[in-house]
Amino acid sequence: MRILLPLVALVLPLAGAAAQNAPPPLLAGIEQQLEQGPEGTRYGLLVATLDGAPVLAIAPDERFIPASNTKIFTTATAYADLPALDRAAQGTGVRIDQGDVILEGRGDARLSSAPDCTVDCLATLADAIAARTRRVRDVVGDDSWYPDERWGPGMSWNNIQSRYGTGISALTLDDNHLTATIAPGTIGAPPTVQAPGYYTIDNRIVTVPGKGEAIVADRAPNGRLVRLTGTIGVDASPETLHFSVDDPAHYAAWRLRDLLVARGVTVTGDIRTRHRPLSPADDPAIRGGAPAARPPAASLLAQLPALPLADDMRIINKQSQNLHADLMLRRVARTQGSGSIADGQAALDQLMDQAGVNKASYSFADGSGMSSYNRVSPRAAVTLLAWIARQPWGAAWRDTLPIAGQDGTLRNRFKGTVLEGKLFAKTGSLNASRALSGYLITRSGRTLVFSALANDMPDGTDAQASAAVDRALVALADAM
Repeated sequence: MRILLPLVALVLPLAGAAAQNAPPPLLAGIEQQLEQGPEGTRYGLLVATLDGAPVLAIAPDERFIPASNTKIFTTATAYADLPALDRAAQGTGVRIDQGDVILEGRGDARLSSAPDCTVDCLATLADAIAARTRRVRDVVGDDSWYPDERWGPGMSWNNIQSRYGTGISALTLDDNHLTATIAPGTIGAPPTVQAPGYYTIDNRIVTVPGKGEAIVADRAPNGRLVRLTGTIGVDASPETLHFSVDDPAHYAAWRLRDLLVARGVTVTGDIRTRHRPLSPADDPAIRGGAPAARPPAASLLAQLPALPLADDMRIINKQSQNLHADLMLRRVARTQGSGSIADGQAALDQLMDQAGVNKASYSFADGSGMSSYNRVSPRAAVTLLAWIARQPWGAAWRDTLPIAGQDGTLRNRFKGTVLEGKLFAKTGSLNASRALSGYLITRSGRTLVFSALANDMPDGTDAQASAAVDRALVALADAM
């Protein structure tokens, strides 16, 4: 594998004496670990002390696709203003307007229609309607709290079909995705498919001998037809598939209608939606900083309480939950202006400037990291992480990160090493991109800040690139 420049040459020019604290054998060992990764992979690595003094570096100022390391920047921007966000947060509400039921989303990421739901339940709103009337006309899903921007620029079309790229909406239900269960039939026959009725399923799967499965699900963007092809073994266990929702407001209204009918409410009309088109007024650069127009307030028949946003930060960072991250960016944007991606980016830029992060070292098109347009340098991530550690809320924010070998997306990494339970970091994974940035505690007890980014690995070698980075970090922690 080729590294762009010799490691020592990249380390020595760094300002500060800390870069000289890493002895040459350690530097050579780190380089050797990375060389064992996939050929052609481009690495960036910066390790520094908590006060920002560099320890060692590889291409620290090159820009990489950060994948879900984007969530570090999104949640830090939110956490820095968390009291204001919590005060402004509102839950989903419902009202009746001239016989129509209006379900109004306010950016809540955790509304649920699950049968065992106990908190933040759509059923609570259905009960309130059923207690007021036994007959309604249309059921309307209203997500105009935010502009209608369901995906950030640079979202891959193939990811839109998956639960990782589901539509973003102020009216969100069940994480905006559906599941289907595929159970094998007799050999030569199609399997049984159990799925909600929201999508039409075209089942072309064939049951074959054996235990394996090779199923492809295909759905056109904004389409309601899912075509299933491939095979499933007659002795295979049932397979669960996940389908994204492109129009979450429509799905939430559709689901509410079912709950109303189950409560004896007659629905005589249709399922409709209300969206707020994106306009130039939603871009702070165009509107010159003037406040964006807010949707008019309306009296609600019932409204669910807003859940603590700090809890959602743990979901975002530990589980790497894309939808919740993009909604968090829009929550930040709502306090700044219209709730658009551009408003969220403006708020993020303000915080990065405060933290001393060079604007040229990053650019984001979304809040989750699913966009292929996102770019970050290792120095940008380390500068922000070091700044976070000095904030009054820094320890609480760090607690939202996965812990090596213990939980979240790091539960199966670093087990049995010096870093098990001693590395707290955000992972990142996208096509030909892997990232890991956060804090680690060395064998001697020193806490260091680091960002390791890998891009351009050949197809099918992403895990090898991650393993090379893990070995390098273990070698570093073991030696210091």
